Amino acid sequence: MGMKRVPAFLLLPALIALSTASYADEPVAIDLTLKDHKFEPAEIRAPAGKAIAITLKNEDDAIEEFDSNSLRTEKIVTKGGTVTIRLKPLAAGRYPFQGEFHAKTAQGVLIVE
Repeated sequence: MGMKRVPAFLLLPALIALSTASYADEPVAIDLTLKDHKFEPAEIRAPAGKAIAITLKNEDDAIEEFDSNSLRTEKIVTKGGTVTIRLKPLAAGRYPFQGEFHAKTAQGVLIVE
């Protein structure tokens, strides 16, 4: 017995559903800059329950470490370098972060709503 062919018009809705599902899983992109040992903007926002990708560009002439106990992450960014900090979906709340090497000035918060 041979396999039955499925008409293409019946497959189209399934293909559309699969392609839109991949977009739904895309992380929320946030740009963050480190300049003069300060995060710009110092306050960033993201929706609850969505993965997050923070792209941090270091415009300083010194290495820095993005550090957050509440986000459970540390990431080194070289002088003039760029890194991406990937976060799993988070519950609503405030998540402070800092530059480990310039903690007095490099302060910020991620607000998840």
